[in-house]
Amino acid sequence: MAAFFIFAFEMKWLTEKIEFPLPETASEEGVIALGGDLSVERLTLAYQKGIFPWYTEDDPIIWYCPPERMVLFPNELKISKSMKRILKKGNYTITENKAFDEVIFNCKHILRKDDFGTWITDDMEQAYMKLHRKGIAKSIEVWYYDATTEKDILVGGLYGIDVGNAIFCGESMFSLMSNASKLAFIYLVQHKNYQLIDCQVYNEHLASLGAREISREDFLKML
Repeated sequence: MAAFFIFAFEMKWLTEKIEFPLPETASEEGVIALGGDLSVERLTLAYQKGIFPWYTEDDPIIWYCPPERMVLFPNELKISKSMKRILKKGNYTITENKAFDEVIFNCKHILRKDDFGTWITDDMEQAYMKLHRKGIAKSIEVWYYDATTEKDILVGGLYGIDVGNAIFCGESMFSLMSNASKLAFIYLVQHKNYQLIDCQVYNEHLASLGAREISREDFLKML
C-alpha cells in the first residue's frame, strides 16, 4: 500500500518536529504524510487535527485525513428491533476503561470478514496503551456471565481517542459473541456526552447503526 502512495504524488515525510501538513495537501486518497513516530505528543496532535495513522507492519507510518469522513451524530443512532430485544434482556455487563489492554489485544487479533485488523501493529498497540494511561485513549467492554466458570468473560468492546470530551475518535472494535461490538457502540453513544463519534472511514457495520459520511471540511470545522 505504501509504495503506491509514495509514487502517486509527492509525499511529505515528517521530521522529529511535532507537526503535520495542512489537510488540503493530502492525496486524493487522504494520505497526508509518512513517517514520524507514535509518541503521545504526536498522536494527540494528530487527532486534534483530524488525522490518524493507518498502515501495516511493513509500511512506514502512514497518516490519513480522508476527504470523506464517516461519523455518527448521537441523535441519528439507529437501533434495530433485534438489538432492542438484546438490550432489553440485559444478559451483558458493560464497563468503561476496565480492560483497555485486553480490548486492543482482541481488536488486533480478531479475524474479520474484511480482513481489517492487521493494521494494529505491535508499535501501535503499545502507543495506544500509553495514551490510555494518560487518560486519552478509552475503551468500552462487554462482559458475559459464564455459569460454568462463574466468571464474567470479555466478549466484545471498542477503543478510541477522546478529543476534548466532545468528539470520540473510534479506532477499532471486536466481537467474540454476536452483536457484542454493537452493544459497546450503542452504550458509548447513549451513556457518554459526545457530540460526534468519528468512525473514520465507511463500513457497512457502522452505517447500519446510523453513521454517515460528511466532508473533510465539515469534520474539521467540528473539531
